[in-house]
Amino acid sequence: MGYLIERKSTMTVKTFSPEGLFSPVPYDHVSVATGSRHLHVAGQIDRDGDRGPVAIGDLAGQVAQVLRNTHRALTGAGATFDDVVRLRFFVTQWHPDKAGAFFEGIERVAAEVGLPMPLPPVSLIGIDYLFEPDVQVELEAYAILD
Repeated sequence: MGYLIERKSTMTVKTFSPEGLFSPVPYDHVSVATGSRHLHVAGQIDRDGDRGPVAIGDLAGQVAQVLRNTHRALTGAGATFDDVVRLRFFVTQWHPDKAGAFFEGIERVAAEVGLPMPLPPVSLIGIDYLFEPDVQVELEAYAILD
């Protein structure tokens, strides 16, 4: 089976979508990574450096903030979103009607944080609630370095 054009290639991470997988989607289905340093970013939420909420009640704003926080974590480890193998979003009370606001949040900061398009493999998991009632989104990231 042939492959679609590879979307991203760094020394450690290559992402692509094999033919026959569900499309179009704003992410690649597969990442292949080699490297000796694995980076795991804990779930990032809608909080700034002072632990204050940034976008209460605003799904797009919370998505933007968790991406900014994840960018800060990656940068702190000497990485970028190009090194990311996968992203995992948890969204409270998920319903397909929320997709517009969710993707608006991504688009709002994509250039600012260097988010590649299409995204690396990504999961969006609907859950009942997170640990604080105003938190609607949490994001975990996994990357490979060197």
